[in-house]
Amino acid sequence: MNESSPIRTDTARAYQPGEAPAREVRTRRFRPIRWLVILVLLAGAGAIGHRWYEARTGKGAEPATAHHTGGHGGRRGGADMPQAVGIASATTGEMPVVLQGLGTVTPLATVTVKSQISGYLTQVQFREGQTVKAGDELARIDSRPYEALLAQYQGQLARDQALLQNSKLDLQRYQTLNRQDSISKQNVDTQAALVKQNEGTVAADQALVDQQKLNIAYTHIVSPVDGRVGLRQVDQGNYISAASTAIVVVTQLHPISVVFTLPEDDVSRVMRQVRAGAKLTVRAYDRGDAHEIATGRLDTVDNQIDTTTGTVKLRALFDNSDEELFPNQFVNAKLTVDTVRGATLVPNSSLLQGTPGTYVYLMDGDSKVTVRPIKTGETDGTHTVVVSGLNPGDRVVTDGTDRLKDGAPVRITEGAPAAAGDGKAAAAKPDGKADGKGEVKPGAPADAAADSQGTAEGGRRHRRRQAQ
Repeated sequence: MNESSPIRTDTARAYQPGEAPAREVRTRRFRPIRWLVILVLLAGAGAIGHRWYEARTGKGAEPATAHHTGGHGGRRGGADMPQAVGIASATTGEMPVVLQGLGTVTPLATVTVKSQISGYLTQVQFREGQTVKAGDELARIDSRPYEALLAQYQGQLARDQALLQNSKLDLQRYQTLNRQDSISKQNVDTQAALVKQNEGTVAADQALVDQQKLNIAYTHIVSPVDGRVGLRQVDQGNYISAASTAIVVVTQLHPISVVFTLPEDDVSRVMRQVRAGAKLTVRAYDRGDAHEIATGRLDTVDNQIDTTTGTVKLRALFDNSDEELFPNQFVNAKLTVDTVRGATLVPNSSLLQGTPGTYVYLMDGDSKVTVRPIKTGETDGTHTVVVSGLNPGDRVVTDGTDRLKDGAPVRITEGAPAAAGDGKAAAAKPDGKADGKGEVKPGAPADAAADSQGTAEGGRRHRRRQAQ
């Protein structure tokens, strides 16, 4: 063999095909793959064993764990802990049917006093805010120009009356001469016409005299209604123009009215009572609807519905002797149209809304509640009429309803009627039993049992691990 060959002759002779060294090289090459497969198999076996162990131990531990958790939950206010509630009994009573609307205090008469003649204001005879009667003098205007005109018209009247008297005497003479055929019929008729003319002149003069007397009377400005005067709008010494200068405003306060509105759907109920002759009561409350100001009666209903708002106006009258109602004051008017008698009433705090509609929590004995759907009627803001679903005497929950459900255990803290026997309401325990002394001992037996069961289950679990 060529000595320059890169293959060593001794190596070629030492390693022949099919001999042991070649197999050793292949075995060393595939050894990591074998260990990887072994590790995967071991991991799978461990996972299967772990799942089997968890499945076996979980079934036995689940009831004890649930019971143990419930026991501790009772001590910490869990689902089995009786909820503290306040209750009230459904009663029988009367419920007024009240319709409410926003109203405005409107005086029956508001008069802006103005002068009917022109002249200088010489006297102001009222005090601002004063209560006046009809006919009381408020102000006075200078009457001297009108008195002078009155004297002039009276002199003219006297002259024309003298002319009339003379023409009447001449007519009598002409009539006598005409009967004696001394004068013609034409002269008599002419004199008769002159008499009529003088009578007309006297009547016109008399009218002028009466007008001036009236103007003099207008110089004394008086109140046309009973009421209260406001602020003075013109001062003494100013020249007043007829029917243009306001002096003061007089507002009638006794009686006074409230104009309020109601929806058109309520008109028929009101009109039935009005046609029957009923005297409907109206109460006026302040803007906050907390304080009753006055009580009056319905006076009239408007003759048409406002199409833009769908409401109708009503007027109620109030004596307002204490002047609690002030003109243009906004009030809440409450009209009592009817009264439901012998109705079952419950507090509004007991009413709840949910999937069954309106419902209440009804006491089932002294330690449990049930859900009772009801139908409601009229309300006055504090109590509501129950049309169906409850009977008088049924006890409903009014406080503490946020955590209740159907069949939940409860303990009564307020508003509870006396229980039969010792006169105390029995307090419910988580195990459904009541303490004989009427005192609440929340969950003591249940907690002890739960702790003992939890300890026993923990011991069994530990022994099971050691055996495996």
